[in-house]
Amino acid sequence: MLSAGTLIPSSAFAFGKTGKKLKVAIVGVGIRGITFWGKRLVEEYSDILEYVGLSDINPGRLEHALKYMNVSCPTYVNFDQMLSEQKPDLLIVTTKDSTHHEFIIKGLNFGCDVLTEKPLTTDELKCQEILDAERKSSKKLLVGFNYRWSPYATKIKKLLSEKSIGTITSVDFNWYLNTHHGASYYRRWHGQMDSGGSLWVHKATHHFDLLNWWLDSDPGEVFAYGDLEHYGKNGPFRGENCRKCSHKKDCKFHYDITKSKMDMNLYVANEKHDGYIRDNCLFRNEIDIYDKMSAQIKYMNNTVVNYSLTTYSPFEGWRIAFNGTEGRIEAWQDIPYNDDESLLQEDLHKAEMEQTGDKKMVSNPIIVHKNWEDFKVKQVEFNRGGHGGGDARLQDKIFVNPSAPDPYKHAAGIRDGAMSILIGIGARRSIESGKPVKIADLTDLEPQVERLVD
Repeated sequence: MLSAGTLIPSSAFAFGKTGKKLKVAIVGVGIRGITFWGKRLVEEYSDILEYVGLSDINPGRLEHALKYMNVSCPTYVNFDQMLSEQKPDLLIVTTKDSTHHEFIIKGLNFGCDVLTEKPLTTDELKCQEILDAERKSSKKLLVGFNYRWSPYATKIKKLLSEKSIGTITSVDFNWYLNTHHGASYYRRWHGQMDSGGSLWVHKATHHFDLLNWWLDSDPGEVFAYGDLEHYGKNGPFRGENCRKCSHKKDCKFHYDITKSKMDMNLYVANEKHDGYIRDNCLFRNEIDIYDKMSAQIKYMNNTVVNYSLTTYSPFEGWRIAFNGTEGRIEAWQDIPYNDDESLLQEDLHKAEMEQTGDKKMVSNPIIVHKNWEDFKVKQVEFNRGGHGGGDARLQDKIFVNPSAPDPYKHAAGIRDGAMSILIGIGARRSIESGKPVKIADLTDLEPQVERLVD
């Protein structure tokens, strides 16, 4: 379905025009699977694609997915059976991070093009297995990096591509997760290293992909610090889960899952099938990922990046500064005292994930300050929903306009997916060893001064 030399599927393309629809299957029907890669595709692209199968280890979630997505395709607990019976053109992988490689490789071997949710996988060995599988396959792998596609991120890319502040020499990048969204990772399977690879991989893959794309270079080396000092065993008390906890009145992190109809129907109603608890205690002892993280990344083009991730900030947002030979660019989003933010912190992530709601445009500045000149403010408009407008643009490129010009190289393939996770994996290895880690030592990919496009 995809030609060997292209990154984006070439004609799902012509499917709507010929009367034949793209046959799509999904494995993993959690929240990301049934919303962004499920219901939204059904609502926006049913003229060119159709779901022919849903697979998950939890039969209750499968039943819920059918109703929520409003589809009538077969469901499968047995993934291999779904492939053999339905023979999809495109497989979408939205399972637990540590299992991505299993389904990606099976899909490629079977003869499907594969689109995987980030991160590509969780360690360097699995990453190498995926690289080897795609090289042997006639099919292609795409990674769903949506942040690149937002108008705000694209404006930064444009300014850097135009050398508006000369050659970039260093970057300061700080990402803040608040006590609502940040804490949620520690309630879920993401809080355990063997499931999500830590937030160095699951969350920061987004941030490292932006850096790789903005700087148009590959990472060469990473040195990092990290620790678990706030969540997990550090908590003042713990309970079985938030619903059954005796410390509800004392714990500022208490989460009442009963207030979420989606979580109750998708997760709580189906705990009996696989034992997955969505409102686990974020102070449980088995949590073993880091909650404070800082890294220095040296790129092949000699740019040095100082990066940090905070998981219990009073606000959720990020800020970045690019230092160049001719000036400095500063950008940020959702810093409340910079933007006079009116949304409650617990509503910020909900607004960002919203796909079909309020389309109201917001505006954020980017500061361009050239040496020996007054600074200039570039206002950028975007829709907050769908990850700053990136979600819709990503899916339109994949399913509607695969051949459209892509001057800023937004489309992300297997190499982009690998390079983003290898920074996080390298950061983990650096913390464990106390030494810098060469990216080239992790897989057989050779980092390049100028980023290669798949």
